[in-house]
Amino acid sequence: MTAFVDTNVLVRHLTGDPPAEAAMATRCLQQAEELLLPDLILAEVAYVLESFYETPRAQVAETLRAVLAFPAIRVVDDELLLRTVEVYEAHRIDFADAYLVASAERTGVEEIVSFDRAIDWVGTVRWVEPA
Repeated sequence: MTAFVDTNVLVRHLTGDPPAEAAMATRCLQQAEELLLPDLILAEVAYVLESFYETPRAQVAETLRAVLAFPAIRVVDDELLLRTVEVYEAHRIDFADAYLVASAERTGVEEIVSFDRAIDWVGTVRWVEPA
């Protein structure tokens, strides 16, 4: 079976909460042949773990890497997502901003227009304030 996987399946598996759904999610992840993971869903997993479960950033990053390594998980660009996780963890910026940085690096676009100055902390791209 090939199917898209939703945030709630991954979060249930990762947190064990609630136990009955977690067991179903784990079984699904173990038995699935191919689960397509959109970038947005990985970002949502990071957000839920960080905000609702108050998981420390380093543990969120480790967990996201583990999700990307699940045998059944398929993504469009694993290198982009792994770089996103790296930037998110190392530079302590939001996952979405880290994704922008990784995307800019990947495409060779050197500037990101944003009100978020934290993008400049990375140093591989240039933050540009909207004018």
